[in-house]
Amino acid sequence: MRKQIITAIQAHAAAEYPRECCGLLLAIGRKQKYFPCRNIATEPSEEFRLDPEDYAAAEDLGEVIGIVHSHPDATSRPSSHDLAMCESTALPWHILSWPEGDLRTITPSGAVPLLKRPFVHGVWDCWAVCAEWYRREWGLEFEPFQRTDGWWERAENPSLYEQHYEAAGFVHVDSPQRGDMIVMQVGRTAHPNHAGIYLDTDPSLPGEESGAFGPGPFLLHHLYGRPSEIIVYGGPWHDRMRLILRHKDARQPT
Repeated sequence: MRKQIITAIQAHAAAEYPRECCGLLLAIGRKQKYFPCRNIATEPSEEFRLDPEDYAAAEDLGEVIGIVHSHPDATSRPSSHDLAMCESTALPWHILSWPEGDLRTITPSGAVPLLKRPFVHGVWDCWAVCAEWYRREWGLEFEPFQRTDGWWERAENPSLYEQHYEAAGFVHVDSPQRGDMIVMQVGRTAHPNHAGIYLDTDPSLPGEESGAFGPGPFLLHHLYGRPSEIIVYGGPWHDRMRLILRHKDARQPT
């Protein structure tokens, strides 16, 4: 990164301290420019959220080629959220520790394992691991949708799984086959709030060691606050089941 851009990022971090600063790295013709943005997060000293109006204004000037933010009074080591969002945006992320001044860049790998990924709601969560399984196994793509952490806790909030599964191409069935999505209700909650992929007796995932053994049946899921995993689907997990959903383009078992 060029010296004048680093200087501009440092100046922004100093001006916003102890809040996290955030901004965009732009390519404007052959030149690069740092475009500072407003941090509209509810807790700006702990996280950042780029102002959408600032992002749009930056895109009017040039191509967004990187996302920048600071870590006040912390190292430049990326958090799980940073890593997840870097993958989600498919852009390099530049993290400046301030006032220490260390600048670190992380780049998207393009291939996040289905297993042992850390939990980051809205990016790496139960719906995300289901959607990724469908993409890798069956080539299905789903429109990304925004979901607020804790949406399932209040009865007046929309029940996202129940209200949107038909529009996503799923139908309700009575008994599961491999590839069906199991929607569950975990904890004391107003709505079904968890989902996983029913793998039947075959826990294999291409290119990954599942670590599962036994007769099954198995379920791929990503429980809140824990790494994604494959478990035996039965007992209390079966008792939590509220919906069995099958995609209209599901592959038939052989």
